[in-house]
Amino acid sequence: MANDEPFRFKQFDIYHHKCAMKVGTDGVLLGAWCQAEGADRALDIGTGSGVIALMLAQRNPKCIVDALETDYPSCIQAAGNAACCPWKSRVTIHHISFQEFYRQTGNTYDLIVTNPPYFQNSYPGPSAGRAAARHARSLSMHDLIDGACTLLNPRGRYSMIMPVPEAMKFIAVAGERELYCRKITSVLPNPGKPPKRLLLEFSLEEGGIIRSELVIELGRRHEYSADFKSLTKDFYLVFRY
Repeated sequence: MANDEPFRFKQFDIYHHKCAMKVGTDGVLLGAWCQAEGADRALDIGTGSGVIALMLAQRNPKCIVDALETDYPSCIQAAGNAACCPWKSRVTIHHISFQEFYRQTGNTYDLIVTNPPYFQNSYPGPSAGRAAARHARSLSMHDLIDGACTLLNPRGRYSMIMPVPEAMKFIAVAGERELYCRKITSVLPNPGKPPKRLLLEFSLEEGGIIRSELVIELGRRHEYSADFKSLTKDFYLVFRY
């Protein structure tokens, strides 16, 4: 695949060669896993190439999607991807920080999603754009929690994907601010391996936590589990059913 070739999904294409972060499994997992059904309005924080925003628009034909991106080249490419998708009238890409957006918007949301800059304690890499996308220097855990509490409808959901250590810290801090974790799916690369990521759903309503596991691959590379195929089959071309 050439550097400027799109990542092709079943119903849309994503050009991402100018984006700080490319299409990856984490984003696709989150876009397929979060509860998009019943959401009239959704917000994607740090949309990158726009892949999650377009997944939400595909999954819910009534949903209006706002997507935020601070990196200008990524924002322009995400806007181009949105303009070429079948749901372009329902997806808007905004070149603005989440902090600015939640302090000035009058909207509230049934669903908020983010694949956040989560490597808070690691050393930034050589690419400034990629580093900003992967490090929580410009968008902190507290920013995400405060903004979610401000913008969520009373029965809305906030969904994200994070590495396990950061996720556990986020759950604790969010709970102190009355944003409660209600669902956790542990993402295992292979059976018997420890989880590398947690898919999380939060709510303003306190209650019990529903826990589950998702295995990506079985014994060999690209030998995907039935659960992974079922979750992503509406998007990945490799799954033909």
